[in-house]
Amino acid sequence: MRLTLIDLFAIIFCMEILVIDGQGGGLGKTIVAALRAHFPEAEINAVGTNSIATQQMLKAGANHGATGENPVVVLSRSADIIVGPIGICIADSMYGEVTPKMAEAVGSSRAKRILIPVNICGNFVVGVQDTSISAMIDGVIKAAEAVCKV
Repeated sequence: MRLTLIDLFAIIFCMEILVIDGQGGGLGKTIVAALRAHFPEAEINAVGTNSIATQQMLKAGANHGATGENPVVVLSRSADIIVGPIGICIADSMYGEVTPKMAEAVGSSRAKRILIPVNICGNFVVGVQDTSISAMIDGVIKAAEAVCKV
């Protein structure tokens, strides 16, 4: 893949992307794979709310992986971009996998948050069209590009 000046700028000025996921890690795996394909030199850290989610994201190409509450808290401090399902900002969401401390860390981070509106676990985002996961992942890439160009 040939890098453009825009890609190089994004790599230099948006170095650290944090992807957070839970449950089986399928969404996180898809996000990491798409980010890795589009930003091959980016530093992608993956935190799963459980070890299965972490393993899936590592297999998809994350540079580093960790599991649980403390890695979310610590890595949210240094991330430039945080990506994940909207539940990562809601305490006790994702069937209780997101702790209040995790939600607070994500919500108070200086990072730009790119959240995917997954309407499960009792949280519904009104005004968002039903969209395929692949279309949402395309939106993640476009949002990441926009964040890095700012």
